[in-house]
Amino acid sequence: MTTVEYTGLAEQARQLAEGAVTSTALVQAALDRIEAAQPTLNAFRVTRPEAALVEAVEADRRLAQGERLPLLGVPVAVKDDTDVAGLPTAFGCAGELPAKTRDGEAVRRLRAAGAVIVGKTNACELGQWPFTEGPAFGATRNPWNPRHTPGGSSGGSAAAVAAGLVPAALGSDGAGSIRIPAAWTHLVGIKPQRGRVSVHPYNDCFHGLTVNGPLARTVADAALLLDAVAGAHPGERYQPTPVDASAAARRDPGRLRIALAWRPPFTATPNPLHPGVRRAVADLADALARLGHTVEEARPRYGLIGLGFLPRGTAGIAEYADRHPDPLLLDPRTRRAARTGHRLGGRILRAARGREARQHRRIGAIFDTYDVVLAPTTAVPPPRIGTFDRMSGMRTDLAIASACPYAWPWNVLGWPGVNVPAGFTADGLPVGAQLLGPAGSEPLLVSLAAQLEDDQRWFEHRPPALAEA
Repeated sequence: MTTVEYTGLAEQARQLAEGAVTSTALVQAALDRIEAAQPTLNAFRVTRPEAALVEAVEADRRLAQGERLPLLGVPVAVKDDTDVAGLPTAFGCAGELPAKTRDGEAVRRLRAAGAVIVGKTNACELGQWPFTEGPAFGATRNPWNPRHTPGGSSGGSAAAVAAGLVPAALGSDGAGSIRIPAAWTHLVGIKPQRGRVSVHPYNDCFHGLTVNGPLARTVADAALLLDAVAGAHPGERYQPTPVDASAAARRDPGRLRIALAWRPPFTATPNPLHPGVRRAVADLADALARLGHTVEEARPRYGLIGLGFLPRGTAGIAEYADRHPDPLLLDPRTRRAARTGHRLGGRILRAARGREARQHRRIGAIFDTYDVVLAPTTAVPPPRIGTFDRMSGMRTDLAIASACPYAWPWNVLGWPGVNVPAGFTADGLPVGAQLLGPAGSEPLLVSLAAQLEDDQRWFEHRPPALAEA
């Protein structure tokens, strides 16, 4: 495997700035790898080879003239819930949808940083599930084991980055949809503070649950992509104070007090923790203690936080479903969720959002004692492709709540979290752990993740097919 084909975001940007490689070569290599992997991994919903190569030629011209931008000429991918001018935003759905006439704000910022967008990655229908499968596009598969899902809903972005098709990609996270696929594909995934990365034109997306963020193989690459896309659209409700994630990735986090939280919030489902996940997260906790941090078992006071999640999530699904030109093409489970969302709108939805300040105080009390919460990202390793086929909506909801009970509370709170690779199960499936913090804590979480990465060297591991290439 050539260096051009499997370098990271920061390294590609450096090589371009130094003239060691051209954007045309990097973009062509990415497009070639996407095409070769598509029959197996099915990571992309659509690519833009002609437009991307034209943009690469223009990036090479600008580089030759001495222009420098953080990502000038670097190929990246975005998830198919994000508007790219000239392409439809299918968001996992079947049917003929119109092409968008302008970029979403996050894509506008990517372009302003010089990135070349090679395509849009697959996502499950309206981002509802921790698997990336559906009749509109088939099944997206995990590069570590194609019989298993890469997770969801940002599964296409995760598969593309883990397989080395692109150095980094944008995903979105409304209930763990960055962190879960990052855990199941051995990546760093950052769920930023609400408002850190624009979701415009889908302002207040899923009633504040959903945020955009990066997936990458290293903390530095994830931080670089986060810095490139960070910033709200003027019309958006949330405008957090800017942070410098790349600087944080180069900074020692200091000695921290870390709460190891094994117990998830109440979900009305059994949540047995797979022994391989427990062992991997416990090993990471031991590593943090060895690095000088104080690690103790503790649990945030979650309360019935699900009452703040369900109305917001289903109302968001209803709003997206209502915009589809032919709702009968949607999965029956989607239509069921949309009906629930319509019933839970209005007063119930307002009440759910009104609980947030109290939830911040109650759950945030753990940060009076600890600096960071460490928790499993999921309760289980990545399931097999087809596990959720032919399940009813209720059975699917119960199954995913049992498999993934840890990530979604931080979406209700709107606070940041970072998935870091925690290792592998005995049969070689990746699992992850979350570093969770209070409002605006991305710099601390990124610094801690970078320290762990320097110790664990997780970026040295590649999927077996890649390691042999």
